[in-house]
Amino acid sequence: MGGETAPYRAPAPDPASYIQWPADFGTRFTVFVDTEEEFDWREPLRRDARSVTATAAIPAAHRRFAERGVALTYLVDHPVASAPQAVAAIRPCLDDGRSAVGTQLHPWVNPPFEEEVNGPNSFAANLPKPLQAAKLAELTRTIEAAFGARPLAYRAGRYGIGPETFALLAAEGYRLDTSLRPAYDYSPEQGPDFTAVPNHAFRAGGIVALPFSTVFTGALRGRGAGLYRALGSIPKGRGVAARLHLLSRVSLTPEDMPLPDVLEAIRVAAGEGLRILNFAFHSPSLAPGHTPYVRDAADLAAFWRWWDAVLALLERLGVRNASLREVLQAAE
Repeated sequence: MGGETAPYRAPAPDPASYIQWPADFGTRFTVFVDTEEEFDWREPLRRDARSVTATAAIPAAHRRFAERGVALTYLVDHPVASAPQAVAAIRPCLDDGRSAVGTQLHPWVNPPFEEEVNGPNSFAANLPKPLQAAKLAELTRTIEAAFGARPLAYRAGRYGIGPETFALLAAEGYRLDTSLRPAYDYSPEQGPDFTAVPNHAFRAGGIVALPFSTVFTGALRGRGAGLYRALGSIPKGRGVAARLHLLSRVSLTPEDMPLPDVLEAIRVAAGEGLRILNFAFHSPSLAPGHTPYVRDAADLAAFWRWWDAVLALLERLGVRNASLREVLQAAE
């Protein structure tokens, strides 16, 4: 079941749908945490891979962000929301009054289980619409029961949205989606193609669509996604362009994104008027050995150095943090 549709190409939004942020909102940044189970990223997905031991690292990490005035939105999936020890680790973090819990749907570990576990079906929007709706409803209920509040923000696991996603979210009472990843194309894996999507937040029905920021840097950055796609057809083309400082694609994440590149991307984004810089990382990266990005103690130390430098630059540029609640209020 599922995995049989043509890959979804997310359309460019109508500029009239762009959110006009209030002048006093300024330029802000957000941090969303993909709060999920641990699994071997090199192996096929498994329905029984539901360990959440890395969530024990969340409280200490949360304090480090809170000391810098940074609110986190934990996008929780089913293994986390249904594990008492994970819920117990996260719930006190919400007492800071600014952080929040949202939703992340990993369909392969989210009941009801009616589909085969495979690559195409890991993108939720490839599943039949009734099954998408049932999985989202089950996850939403589980999170509400665990944390005492209905989640308002959503990210599809593997960014697997489709043409029905926003309507399904609205029906469950969601107000914000952060599944769009500009300039990335997952269609070779039967996932969505986001190369037409900008970084600007926009309205999609009753949903605020806040893309996970991707910034092009380099002398040819104005040619953006089109040139980056073309370079992909040339052996080592993207690597050569990056080394020559002609074009680099930079996501705002500490995972596999070198610090100098991200610092330049922040300067470019802020300088070109992007009003919200949207950062993200995976919660298992808070403990060594669970993701390819943090394999040992040295990687974890580098993870925190990355954040120290990024937060220092944002402060120098006057880019303030925004909580989920503040973003939704400003969008209204």
